[in-house]
Amino acid sequence: MERRKMLADLLRASARSPDLRGGAQLHGALTKLGFGTDTMLGNNLIDMYAKCGRLDAAGQVFDGMPERNVVSWTALMVGFLQQGRAGECLRLFGEMRRLSEVPPNEFTLSATLKACGIVGDTGAAVRVHGACVRMGFEGHGVVANSLVLVYSKGGRIGDARRVFDGAAAFRDLVTWNAMISGYTHAGQGRDSLLVFREMQRRGDEDCQPNEFTFASLLKACSGLGAAHEGVQIHAAMTTRGVSTVSNAILAGALLDVYVKCRCLPVAMQVFNRLERKNAIQWTTVIIGHAQEGQVKEALDLFRRFWSSGVRADGHVLSSVVGVFADFALVEQGRQMHCYSVKNPAGMDVSVSNSIVDMYHKCGLTDEAERQFRETPVRNVVSWTAMINGLGKHGHGREAIDMFEEMRAEGVEPDEVAYLALLSACSHSGLVDECRRYFSVIRQDPRLRPRAEHYACMVDLLGRAGELAEARDLVATMPMAPTVGVWQTLLSACRVHKDVSIAREAGEALLAMDGDNPANYVMLSNIFAEAGKWQEHQQVRDAMRRRGLRKQGGCSWVEVGKEAHFFYGGGDATHPRAADIRRVLLEFESRMREQLGYSPGAVVGTQLHDVDEESRAEGLRAHSERLAVGLWLLHHGERHHVDGEEEEEEEGRREVIRVYKNLRVCGDCHEFFKGLSRVVGRAMVVRDANRFHRFQNGACSCKDYW
Repeated sequence: MERRKMLADLLRASARSPDLRGGAQLHGALTKLGFGTDTMLGNNLIDMYAKCGRLDAAGQVFDGMPERNVVSWTALMVGFLQQGRAGECLRLFGEMRRLSEVPPNEFTLSATLKACGIVGDTGAAVRVHGACVRMGFEGHGVVANSLVLVYSKGGRIGDARRVFDGAAAFRDLVTWNAMISGYTHAGQGRDSLLVFREMQRRGDEDCQPNEFTFASLLKACSGLGAAHEGVQIHAAMTTRGVSTVSNAILAGALLDVYVKCRCLPVAMQVFNRLERKNAIQWTTVIIGHAQEGQVKEALDLFRRFWSSGVRADGHVLSSVVGVFADFALVEQGRQMHCYSVKNPAGMDVSVSNSIVDMYHKCGLTDEAERQFRETPVRNVVSWTAMINGLGKHGHGREAIDMFEEMRAEGVEPDEVAYLALLSACSHSGLVDECRRYFSVIRQDPRLRPRAEHYACMVDLLGRAGELAEARDLVATMPMAPTVGVWQTLLSACRVHKDVSIAREAGEALLAMDGDNPANYVMLSNIFAEAGKWQEHQQVRDAMRRRGLRKQGGCSWVEVGKEAHFFYGGGDATHPRAADIRRVLLEFESRMREQLGYSPGAVVGTQLHDVDEESRAEGLRAHSERLAVGLWLLHHGERHHVDGEEEEEEEGRREVIRVYKNLRVCGDCHEFFKGLSRVVGRAMVVRDANRFHRFQNGACSCKDYW
């Protein structure tokens, strides 16, 4: 008996280590000593082999046992579960119920419920829950914890809460954590924080929050954008000595809170204190700075990330490429493309899709299509990226051809693909085609039109001058019109100078989105262009009373493989500001002589009390013009230094590419049309709405944007 106990203790020690070699030697020893059929030692062997990752050996021991008890079945089930084979765990539970008279205990049922949660079979979990009730195990702590977890993961948060409330007498830290994480997982962060507050009020010494608790709470704060609560959770962690320095999960959750709550300085303090920074943490702070418009800081962080040697996975690569796409940083995007080719994670279809999107947003449609065609496995997102990109460039016919090619290859379009197609048709003024596809999506029972689909139709009707029909469509939408729908209608009123419908759309828009200064600016400009100065001033006064300020314009251009940023309002911070102003004056003079260009002619009604010279000077300070001025300055000097011919071959002339965070203003639009004719080369300007290709004095948007 002593020898049997000693063997059991040694096997348990081998399982804890885990020590496969020692455990296998013990297996041989106990067989020689005549304990090969002992049920208790057989169970120890199953547990040891499973924890050492040898489920095949564990299964052989299990199959060779003449007698099995509940521990035998449970040990192998838990082994499958711990090695990520939840399906095998469920299969074994089914065999136990069919082939054995051994009834399950609370640990068997708990393991089964966890397996249901992993494979996402909530229906099976409900059936196991019924078995728990019949056998009287529902109130056991381990079963209650597993039930809360499986119901939370399955989206049945109400059932999870009922189990939690019914297990008040058995709650331990695992139960509380299960409910807190369940609410967080279900997107009910506020309830997650309330459960934590209830846990704190109880003051149970055995239920003090641990790292898992804090990680769930931080994710809840992140989802809510709750900066104040996030700071409190961080303080509680510090008080309890819970550090994020070496805990990647906690550090990532804390970074995410501060970034999403727009507390970047604090986020960087947390980030800089980390002993080892992983790819996700780097990506969080890079994207955080980019979303705040701090592009230079985002690029500096990316360079640090690049040189750190941290390997990026597909999600990280896709996210970083997305940053460069949003800011149209061509050179950096190309570098990421090269990096993804050398990185195995670059084979991920999400990375390829991001690269396609990046090239489109940088105005390089040919390179986008080349990447798309070279992608070995394409999904609906791949096709949608191409359709959307072609549409933004005004290539509506090509977008339709791409859509039909997708369907011919057996890829079913979803609502997002149809949205990209409708947008492409709208941008290109393809009225009949847009109506036809809109009718398809409304009649297909598998698809559910959203407000964004209606916004495309409103945009199309506005482009065609059918503002009354557009207004009627908004009034008869099956869902409430969104801010985007009203903004689209108001924008159409601006183009066609329809003050009556603009008043109606503006009133609705300001009631829904009264804290967005862009809405006030658009409406006031409509009144100004119509000479309604009293109403113009009323809207401006309302904006001031709310303490709102117009978002500053920012434009950038890549020159010499470096991005240069300019800000509106007479930005003189660039080291070559004086030279840029001189170049712009020279081209303005040429445009006056050759085309009769008059600065401010388009916006003269808005600047009715400003003299012509001041008006011209103010327009010259617009960020997009400064960016173009730098390009002209750099390339004029480069041609002079390199001795290149002034007249380049028509097909080989480099395209001027400029990017702006807001809608390009009307006078700059006219200026770029004229400039493209004077300099004899194409210009591509991407603003907040679309791409504008200026060539030979005309724009691809046909003056509607």
